[in-house]
Amino acid sequence: MTLDELREKIDAIDDTLLKLYNERMEYVHKVGELKNNTGAPIYRPERERAILTRLKSKNQGKLTDAAIDALFLEMFAVSRNLELPERIAYLGPEASFTHQAAESKFGAMSAYLPIGTIKGVFREVSKGTAKFGVVPIENSSNGIVSETINCLNEYDLKIIAEVFVHVHHTLATTCESLQEVKRIYSKDIAFGQCQYFLQDFGLDEVEQIPVESTAKAAKLAMEDSDSAAICANVAAKMYNLPILFENIEDNDNNVTRFFIVSNFDNLPSVSDKTSVLVRLPNTPGSLVEFLNDFEKFNINLTKIKSHIVGGVSIFFIEFDGHQDDPEVREILAQHKQSIKVLGSYVKESDDV
Repeated sequence: MTLDELREKIDAIDDTLLKLYNERMEYVHKVGELKNNTGAPIYRPERERAILTRLKSKNQGKLTDAAIDALFLEMFAVSRNLELPERIAYLGPEASFTHQAAESKFGAMSAYLPIGTIKGVFREVSKGTAKFGVVPIENSSNGIVSETINCLNEYDLKIIAEVFVHVHHTLATTCESLQEVKRIYSKDIAFGQCQYFLQDFGLDEVEQIPVESTAKAAKLAMEDSDSAAICANVAAKMYNLPILFENIEDNDNNVTRFFIVSNFDNLPSVSDKTSVLVRLPNTPGSLVEFLNDFEKFNINLTKIKSHIVGGVSIFFIEFDGHQDDPEVREILAQHKQSIKVLGSYVKESDDV
């Protein structure tokens, strides 16, 4: 076939796809009307996971699993906005890694609200200003985010999904060479994550200026001709800041995990994870006794982290399973005075 003939075939397929997309959206609209009448939530992570799993099992073409995710997750986001446009609050600013995490679940078309603090995200979702909130919970290099734990304890929102984002930093600047760089802007934690690069290129002696986010660093570096920014690729592109080096982080497996919070509970899926906060009596053996119940019911614990909230030691614990599973319900009933269930959600990975 000639190039023109191939293009005609592709155009015909695109026409068919457009017709099918619109047909799908008609049914989506009807689903939205039913949900609006019953008050059911629009975003159902367990339903989306079931669809993706089914499609991947039927796939016999050239599309990879990742390609199927990319295509259909964006379509799900378009569908949700057709059903009922809903705001997503996230720890800002725009082009931050949290923004990336939010867009990976809710797509480019959703209405996003950058919020300056994690507590602010929880507050606005609790007030109803936004339906969903996206906040970091832990990083593979820097551990648990204490402010998120504190807010999960303080507010009655539910974790409805988790998102994992691989953290890659770039060095971006308008300078023609590294020798011209007099200052480097970035978030304080990013400087620590790129020490080897800075040392290798003699930039560890250059003035380092910590700012609130790597996105702001890119903005400042664009305005300051003698400077550079350590920032995310998307932030550099957002401010048209030329990228000199990519993937400059010390650890090429630096991953940040995020929680999506809202005001409803998920239904069970084929693979769930549950997060809880636990306050135990300050007596010998109380923790061992609590953990033994999980072994008795053959429930796999995936995380145990101690944390101080208001001067009181609590445990952030995660395990495989859904809060509605019979064996999990038994444990929750036995320790109902000690446990705050933070949410059950589709398991994306074992850990960062």
